[in-house]
Amino acid sequence: MGNAQSGGIPREILDDLKLTTRFSESEITQWYENFQKQSPTGRITLQQFEEIYAKFFPESDAKAYAQHVFRSFDTNDDGTLDFKEYVVALHMTSSGKSTLKLEWAFSLFDVDKNGYVTKPEVTELSQAIFNLIPKEKQANLPSDESTPEKRAEKLWAIFDKKDKERVAEGEFIQAIQSNEAALRLIQYDHK
Repeated sequence: MGNAQSGGIPREILDDLKLTTRFSESEITQWYENFQKQSPTGRITLQQFEEIYAKFFPESDAKAYAQHVFRSFDTNDDGTLDFKEYVVALHMTSSGKSTLKLEWAFSLFDVDKNGYVTKPEVTELSQAIFNLIPKEKQANLPSDESTPEKRAEKLWAIFDKKDKERVAEGEFIQAIQSNEAALRLIQYDHK
């Protein structure tokens, strides 16, 4: 099997991830070991990512959301993620509202990757995020957030755009940064 070091995480990747995410060295190392077991090639496919993601949301249907997350991190469109992209994906989808995360949220909502978010895209993501919410929690949502459609309408209203207009990245980040409801609507914090 070679020496023990071969299974270890390269120091530069570890240092880089400690800087860019809020995860500890032991968490990153643990994930690296699991990642190596699951994907000896050093890359994971969409299907593997969906399976990992489902474990984070055992009480809900995370499949659509996982697909959107995967797309937003598969920057070269080759259908796989490497370890670094994978950890950053986990970091971005854990709660928080840094500008970095809002830039990522924009790419999550920009389904066709054309640099703008449209109302149909907001509707599609609102549905995927709604599916992350366990059924018993869905029942307790505020009345104007109790369906994917209502959530999409509420979020779109925050951008102050007509139905056929589109939202650029700067506008998206600015609107959401200053709005607690918007921050809640673009993610589901399952902690």
